[in-house]
Amino acid sequence: MSQNYLKRLFVGLLVLLLCCMGLVILFDPFYQYHKPLPGLKAVLSDKEYQCVGTLKNFEYDSVIAGSSVAENYNNRWFDEGFDCTSIKAVRSYGATADLCFLLDIAFEKQDIKYVFYNIDPSSLSAAPVTTYESTGCPMYLYDTNYINDIQYLLNKDVLLEKIPYMLANSVIGDYDEGNSYNWAQWKSFSEDMILSQYQRKASVQEMRPKDYYQENLEGNLALLKNQLERHPETTFKFFIPPYSMLWWDNCYRTGDTDAYLYNLEAAMEMLLEYENAEVYFFLNDREIVTNLNNYMDTLHFSAEVNHYICNSLISKTHQVTEDNLSQVMEDTRAFSNQIINELVLPYEDRFLTEQP
Repeated sequence: MSQNYLKRLFVGLLVLLLCCMGLVILFDPFYQYHKPLPGLKAVLSDKEYQCVGTLKNFEYDSVIAGSSVAENYNNRWFDEGFDCTSIKAVRSYGATADLCFLLDIAFEKQDIKYVFYNIDPSSLSAAPVTTYESTGCPMYLYDTNYINDIQYLLNKDVLLEKIPYMLANSVIGDYDEGNSYNWAQWKSFSEDMILSQYQRKASVQEMRPKDYYQENLEGNLALLKNQLERHPETTFKFFIPPYSMLWWDNCYRTGDTDAYLYNLEAAMEMLLEYENAEVYFFLNDREIVTNLNNYMDTLHFSAEVNHYICNSLISKTHQVTEDNLSQVMEDTRAFSNQIINELVLPYEDRFLTEQP
């Protein structure tokens, strides 16, 4: 094989690689380098790959932060209700440290008017450390090292799947940019669905002490305090979403009810100390929580419930204040007891029971 042939082969391969890299940089489906090109939509469906890039490069003044239950909000509901331009900072697990990591990026890049922050009860008891690396997220997209972006720039899935998908959704059909990361359109929400998914514990564990998660709780509250104190010009609207009554049943049977209620009260008490924080509570909304047709499993509710929550933030219903916090918690404890002792009983013969 001649040297000229090898040289031409090398040059040809180099040109091919440069062209591939150029295509990825030009269209940039993960938005690592720029916002969408003129005429193209922001097609957001892979939060682990796109969330960081959009926070770095998009134009916005408000953030919708939360777990998978926050993904089905339409950004336009917030934009119209609060006269803002919102973007999602979401993470499936909704760990406090993960969401604060995303908020740090947002605050570094933009002046933020509002943070709409979904607090999952489990996020208060989880370890106050980020989980991106431990769960296999593409860390080359999360850092500022452009050298390791080669994993993005020379990725056949990006070239053959992600770019065509972005172009197709931008040019063909009626893709709604407000429904970023939305998954509800492919799911079924009904009593039959949630009952088919709920595997009830065969036995009831001893109730844990209310301060069982105290160390993690303090760590997570410290992260939230840090956000509030570093950004006094931003209004934080924290809200605890309405999980189904089967979630309450599971909490009781795993011995977590008292600890979760303690965590929630402590969190709201702390947040209410700050002038730039508002708190909204939906776990005791009987109309939603007891209607199993709102859910696909114990946690995940339909987009109609998301819309209801957003409208409640706009109208300031379900708001918790220093004056009514004790009443809200007393009502929630009573509601939890009613669920365990009365409301779930008619469904017991339909539960899938885990083996002891």
